[in-house]
Amino acid sequence: GAPACVRPARACPLRFRYLAKPGLVEMQVITDAKAMRRWSQAHRAAGRSVSLVPTMGYLHLGHLSLVKEALSRSDVCVVSIYVNPAQFAANEDFGTYPRDEQGDLRKLKELGVHAVFMPERLYVVEVRGDKIDGDEENLRTNSPASNSPETNSPVSNSPPETKAAHETYVTAEQLQVGLCSKTRPHFFRGVATVVAKLFNICEPDVAVFGKKDYQQLRVVQRVVRDLDFAIDVVGAPLERETDGLAMSSRNARLTADHRANALAISRGLLVLKNKVATSHRGLDEQTLANEVREIRTGITEAGGEVDYVEVCDQESLVPVKTLPAGAKAVCLVAAKFGDVRLLDNAELGGEA
Repeated sequence: GAPACVRPARACPLRFRYLAKPGLVEMQVITDAKAMRRWSQAHRAAGRSVSLVPTMGYLHLGHLSLVKEALSRSDVCVVSIYVNPAQFAANEDFGTYPRDEQGDLRKLKELGVHAVFMPERLYVVEVRGDKIDGDEENLRTNSPASNSPETNSPVSNSPPETKAAHETYVTAEQLQVGLCSKTRPHFFRGVATVVAKLFNICEPDVAVFGKKDYQQLRVVQRVVRDLDFAIDVVGAPLERETDGLAMSSRNARLTADHRANALAISRGLLVLKNKVATSHRGLDEQTLANEVREIRTGITEAGGEVDYVEVCDQESLVPVKTLPAGAKAVCLVAAKFGDVRLLDNAELGGEA
């Protein structure tokens, strides 16, 4: 037989596929990391491919489209539900992030998901002598600076203090710079770290992420490439509400007025996308700058607070100043309406 280190094939002959009828599948809800790993390894040892859809719960139709994509690409599908404290700063909406555990499980069961990984915690937070204690929320106040030699010297005559036990983080040094990191410098370190942990626990062959969080998708793809994870990371299309608003769990926190005004984001992106599609000469520097300014102005006049509007290369996320005919790029937008931060984007010239 094949050596133990050889991963099973990513695709299985049809006669071996592990089929489940939506609504009737015996969905497993797993809360322990070791049990999750055993579940995944057992399926892969039997020749079945495994897909993973990482989420923070409060599932909407956009999430469910990712699950359908994952189900179509593998024999068994795992969805993780975990609100990751490491990607929230102390002043952000970790405590108010919407949750609906039972509703999420019902939706996933109806789709035919095979397992849901719902860990209580993924980080060892505090160590007091031999006792592990504490709340993962403490991770939100940790930063690289707090672990500098000046503030955390290994040599001390004072009594040992309680310290965060988790100290290993994953970063994509260039891709995580700019865009969302301008106002959320902690964010992608938290995302890349928890995704790496989920990959190690769930051991998927395929992982599906939505393009709504475009920078996140590219960061994850770069981490997988650079750290040699044998995982296909699939970017699924951004899903929109019927009125054009990008689907997001945070939409539930918008007031009716903010919800209506936030449509300025998708309207502006659609204008730019159509202009690129109908331009035979591309967009020169001045024209592109004017289009970006129009999107910013539209959001501001609708009562939004713009974080960024940038046109970037789809792969490197380096800002571009012109769009030659046939070039591919992406316009990325982040803006707040009230206290709700929204993301949206439009790929220009097709997909890279």
